[in-house]
Amino acid sequence: MNRIYLTVAYDGTAYHGSALQTGQPETIEAYLNRAVKGATGTESEVIGASRTDAGVHARGAVFVFDADSPIPPDRFVHVLNKLLPRDIRVVESHEVPRDFHPRQVSARKTYAYRILNASYEDPTRINYTWYVPRDLDLAAMQWAGGYLVGEHDFTSFCNVDSTAQSHIRTIYGLGVSRREDEIVITVTGSGFLYNMVRIIAGTLAQIGWGWRPPEAMGEILAACDRSAAGCTAPPQGLMLMGYRFDNEA
Repeated sequence: MNRIYLTVAYDGTAYHGSALQTGQPETIEAYLNRAVKGATGTESEVIGASRTDAGVHARGAVFVFDADSPIPPDRFVHVLNKLLPRDIRVVESHEVPRDFHPRQVSARKTYAYRILNASYEDPTRINYTWYVPRDLDLAAMQWAGGYLVGEHDFTSFCNVDSTAQSHIRTIYGLGVSRREDEIVITVTGSGFLYNMVRIIAGTLAQIGWGWRPPEAMGEILAACDRSAAGCTAPPQGLMLMGYRFDNEA
């Protein structure tokens, strides 16, 4: 048995999230499992480094699976892509130690959230941005984002249905930049709670359009209360950019 590491990109528009769900065939893991079976002839469930919600996209999602196959590890990228739909693509594959588990090693994960800040919606970006026509104050959003960097209790930015035992997380960097008519929020952290990045994006947007002052972000964080933060931004603006593992696989 070899453990194979996959870096996967996908457009999440048509899928009910990345994680396997009972009775739900339209997930990223379900399609990867079927492709692995088609390539190797045996059942093997992929293990994801994390999960994304329905409608969320990825450029650098990580999965591993075990296979007893003559296919060289670096060739799975080609074999699996022949068996996957065009909106799911393996971009790299290689072998890792059998004890490597992507959810049990320290890693830095990066997400980007895109806001279309223009007078009119762009139909070519409906599935990839959150359309916010109201003018956004970039400097205010950048100032507010600085309060979130470091190790904190992020209960205020966690969906109330989360089952996480601890809400302590570390954000290593949070940037807010304007790229023509888009505002892009980029967050790198040790891990993220359920809806955490989308709630951060929604709160920053409300600060950007003047509903709250930038310094309110510190008060929101300290409150440890979901009702203190802003709205949960819609899923289509979010993209998982990638991982950096402390012991690179």
